[in-house]
Amino acid sequence: MQPQHLQGLLGSGLLSFPVTHFDTEGRFAPDSYQRHVGWLEGFAAPVLFVAGGTGEFFSLAPGEVPVVVRAAKEAAGKTAIVSGCGYGTELAVEIARAAEAAGADGLLLLPPYLIDAPQEGLYTHVRRVCQSVGIGVMVYNRDNAVVQPDTLARLCEDCPNLIGFKDGTGDIGQVRQVTARMGDRLMYLGGMPTAELIAEAYLGAGVTTYSSAVFNFVPALANAFYGALLGGDRASCARLLNDFFYPFMAIRNRRKGYAVAAIKAGVRLQGFAAGKVRPPLVDLTAEEEAMLEALIAPWKR
Repeated sequence: MQPQHLQGLLGSGLLSFPVTHFDTEGRFAPDSYQRHVGWLEGFAAPVLFVAGGTGEFFSLAPGEVPVVVRAAKEAAGKTAIVSGCGYGTELAVEIARAAEAAGADGLLLLPPYLIDAPQEGLYTHVRRVCQSVGIGVMVYNRDNAVVQPDTLARLCEDCPNLIGFKDGTGDIGQVRQVTARMGDRLMYLGGMPTAELIAEAYLGAGVTTYSSAVFNFVPALANAFYGALLGGDRASCARLLNDFFYPFMAIRNRRKGYAVAAIKAGVRLQGFAAGKVRPPLVDLTAEEEAMLEALIAPWKR
């Protein structure tokens, strides 16, 4: 897929990132994973991000990433597949090439491992990954990899296949500076945990879409909120925030790592054998899973 085609798809609807399914031994479970991806494909997400943050990229061996990509491509029909990519530059380039060879339509470049790098180092890192593949690349601004507007402008000049900017900082002022400066050169995506909680603010800053974690297990609800957001129906947004998203946030905030573990629990509650999260994450307690089950009951498939 040409990078510009993927860029257009990114802006055409709600996005999501499937959890990675594991069996009882903690190994990748392709059959269950493909059933889940096939189900999600029916809810019209134009792009799915696989082996990303919610897909536990940080817990996957590098060789597992192309395996997950290949399984997603087989199950996703016409839906474009973007692969997670990351760590240090050499390893990121290796993962990028392997994901492209496995059929990925694009890459989401997650922050490098551990260190805080200067802007010149981040520029070289992103450029090297972009130059290593022919598919589209998105940078994920968060934590120890916050690409400043000047650096991003240089990358846009030097990397034609850099097509997207995903924000996970929640810094609306900086996001607006990026969207005002780069204009339609990039597609802009919201990337905060439970993105619906800040989607209205992002929309005002020029970010018209986002990746929804809860799409994993309540895709109809995720689509309903997204439709209300774009339609300017603030009353419906407020109702869904109060009825679902704020109570879900309360469960998510009970322990570190639940931004992933709670999503995986929701997928299991919808009847998919997604398995447990890998260490160092932990799963919800039985009490917390019961709370989540009650919350999603009106949206069970």
